[in-house]
Formats: sequence, structure tokens, C-alpha cells
Amino acid sequence: MRILITGANGQLGRALQEAFSGDTVLPFGHGQLDITDPVAVQRAIAEAHPEAVIHSAAWTDTAGCERDPEQARLVNGNAAGYVAEACRVNGAVMVHISSNEVFDGEKHAPYNEDDTVNPINEYGRSKLAGEQAVAAALPEHQIVRTSWLYGPGRVSFPEKILERARTDGRLRLVTDEIASPTWTIDLAKAIAALVRKPEFGVFHLANDGECSRKQWAEEIIRLAGIAVPVEDATQAAFDLPYKKPVVSTLTNNRAAALGVTMRPWQEALADHMRVTGALAGEAARA
Repeated sequence: MRILITGANGQLGRALQEAFSGDTVLPFGHGQLDITDPVAVQRAIAEAHPEAVIHSAAWTDTAGCERDPEQARLVNGNAAGYVAEACRVNGAVMVHISSNEVFDGEKHAPYNEDDTVNPINEYGRSKLAGEQAVAAALPEHQIVRTSWLYGPGRVSFPEKILERARTDGRLRLVTDEIASPTWTIDLAKAIAALVRKPEFGVFHLANDGECSRKQWAEEIIRLAGIAVPVEDATQAAFDLPYKKPVVSTLTNNRAAALGVTMRPWQEALADHMRVTGALAGEAARA
């Protein structure tokens, strides 16, 4: 297949390029394509002639989105519609990467693909706007909601936790934000499988299981062999300018029915730490 990837220089974009290495990959980073320019988007997709476009470009800074909701809507909402319209005109299918934060967390149980959306922060609202723009413009779409992405090639949550553990000798993380940590390598492989399936609509793809931010941090330091205390906290204690859904775990029902499954988050995390040299004992054996 000819696969065009937006956001190709991001952590998911790089993983997608590897997952599609047996195909013709057309990577577009921010420097090559301004996704907020509809003319540029039409031109790029028309000239590239892709069979599928994986739209992974996004503004994921929750605090930034809260400060500037118009920019968030432009990048995460309108731009997704521009890509979808260009796909429609040029006969390409589209995989649009969305977020667990389109849910409000009030279900207090894992969310299915058909559950009611109700975002509670500007980032979530902008991602929902993107979903709606894609669905309105292009019938041949796969909207993939995922959560808590991390992966090699950049400093993400595990690396930040290890740095703080070593620097501060203690950690304090929230217990009232629960979802599924998702390794970009696993997500990219699942997307590569899903795009070849003749099914469209909304899909949830996240590593299996759930944890709080505190539990995630505890597993990271356990795997690293670091003994530091991890204290309980709540979102309110940090006085953040935004709210996160309390429980926004995703069930992978529709993809699993097509044979596209994802393993437990603990297994993926261990592999990430092995790949990055953070797993206890790995550095000594290298």
C-alpha cells in the first residue's frame, strides 16, 4: 500500500513508519505539511496518491489547548476535516487518531466505541471536533481512539518518572485519573493491521488493562529496580487549569472482533524499558 503519514516526526509517527516498513511510506512532518492549510493539504495528498492516510498529527498539550481553545480546534478539529476532505477527493481511506479524552469519565467503567461522548477539557473538545469533521467529510474512515501514549524516540512518561525518582527520591501521583498506558510500537502495529480491514467507523485501540497514574509510576520504578516511595494525590491537589476524566479506559471491542488485539499494558511497558535500556539489569548486560 501507499501510506501517507501526517505527524511523521512525532512519537507515534515514527512508530507508524516502522510498522508500515513493508509498504510505500510517505512521511509528512510539520515542516513538510501545514495541516491547518487546506490548500496545502489538498495538494500534498493529490500529488502523493496514497491509498490510505494515517492522520497522527495533533496538538496534545492539554494545558496549551486550555489556554488557546481556538488554536486547539484549528489543529485538532478543522485540520482533521481538511485531511478527510482531501482523502475524499483523491479516493484515499483515512485513519484518524483520536483520544480517550472525548469521554467525561463519569461512567466509572471502561468505555465502548458506542458510548456517549462528553469531553470535559478543551483538548478533548478539539479531538471530538476532529472526529466529527472526519465523519462528516469521508465515509471511508477509521477513527482510532487511544490513550496515554508513550514510546521510544522522545522523553515520555516513563522517562520523566525515572528522572524525578532519581532526582527527588520520592514521587507523588494521582489516583483519580485511570486509563490504559499505550506503547506507540504496539499501537502502530495494530493500526497497520486495522487499515487493511474492510471496516469503517470508530475503533478503540489501547494496551489491555487499566491503572491510575500512580500505579503506572509504581510499575515503572519496579521494573527499573528503583526503591522510592510513591505518595497518593488527587487532581485537585495540583491545581491544574484543566480536568481529566477520572476513568477513561477504552475497550477494544470492534477491533478485536476483526482479529486486531493488543496485549496487557504491563508487558508493553516492560518491552519499552528493555528497548530504552531502563529495565533493571539490562544496562549491565548490554
